[in-house]
Amino acid sequence: MFDYKEDSMGVNLIFKIAAVGILVSVICQVLKHSGREEQAFLTSLAGLILVLFWLVPYIYQLFETIKNLFAL
Repeated sequence: MFDYKEDSMGVNLIFKIAAVGILVSVICQVLKHSGREEQAFLTSLAGLILVLFWLVPYIYQLFETIKNLFAL
C-alpha cells in the first residue's frame, strides 16, 4: 500500500540535491569574486555530474516501468 521507506528515500534525495546546489552556488560565487571563473565552471560541472550520477538509477527505473507498462 504505502511504503514509507521509498517515500523518505525520495525526500532524502531531494534534500541531497538541494544541499549540493547550495554548496556549489556558494563555492562558485566565491571563486568568481576572486577571479577564478574557470574553477567556478569546473565546480558547477562537477556538481551537475554528481547529481546526474544520483539520478541515473531512478531514470533507469522509470524507463523500465514504462517498458513493462507497454509490454515492449
